[in-house]
Amino acid sequence: MSEPLIIGIPSKGRLQENANAFFARAGLAVKHSGGREYVGRLAGIGNARVAFLSASEIASQLESGGIHFGITGEDLIREEIIAPDSKVELLLPLGFGYADVIVAVPESWIDVATMADLDDVALAFHRRHGRRLRVATKYINLTRGFFAEHGISDYRIVESLGATEGAPAAGSAEIIVDITTTGATLAANNLKILDDGVILKSQANLVASLRADWSEGALAAATQVLDRIAAERRAGDMMEVRFEGGGDEALLGELERRFAATVPYARAFREAPVRIIHCPAGNLYDLVAYLYTKGRETVTAARTEFIFEAGNPLRERLLARISAR
Repeated sequence: MSEPLIIGIPSKGRLQENANAFFARAGLAVKHSGGREYVGRLAGIGNARVAFLSASEIASQLESGGIHFGITGEDLIREEIIAPDSKVELLLPLGFGYADVIVAVPESWIDVATMADLDDVALAFHRRHGRRLRVATKYINLTRGFFAEHGISDYRIVESLGATEGAPAAGSAEIIVDITTTGATLAANNLKILDDGVILKSQANLVASLRADWSEGALAAATQVLDRIAAERRAGDMMEVRFEGGGDEALLGELERRFAATVPYARAFREAPVRIIHCPAGNLYDLVAYLYTKGRETVTAARTEFIFEAGNPLRERLLARISAR
């Protein structure tokens, strides 16, 4: 049997729930093998295996090539992997797991609103106290890179092992670099985000490893997975609309212009007695009403689950990156 496609999925929590829902929408239900084993499979893909890992483990396994695909946050990819663009491909942002990596300072620092202000404070702090400004964070590499971009060097990192936002109040650091979603926890700890202090606006991504062994079997399974994902995404909120009366190309052009309809079968079925088009759900009623004015008496519509097309940008991007290794 050929080597399987291995997909890393978060092992617990909201990230796992959202990852499972993402695959389920594409008709790829995640099935746990049961027991205490952290392995599973994707329904409908015979040569694919699921490894349930922590979000940080997924990043490291993508870097080493231990898994082919993984779902994890971009913040972990950028933090855990040196030169990530040469080792992984972020194929698709998934619309969940949002978190901003930010620089925050005490609210009492009323004259500090930007990274330039922070640079001035860091220099003054060193002169006054004889030591460097302390930055508490779990994001060491992202912090160093961002501070270097802003020309700030007079600081030292204090690696955070607990609740980072509590470091200034505890006296273990003056400022922090951490993740936030709503900012409520920062406000509760009397901290504010610098105006230009957003290092990264992160979310969960479907990520491909460029170091994995992309065997023929793994690529075939990956093609099935990516085709289903792309087809589900392409369908979105589109409706499939059917009505009688073939051969009227002018009408089809009007439907495209007025209602953002697409006509996938126009050329192949130029003389077909029944037309099939796709239309955004929000434009459906207006489109139907317009068809009535053009003499179409019966129109049927149904929601689309998948729209498959031969060209798949996700698959093509993956193949291009793999072949360029």
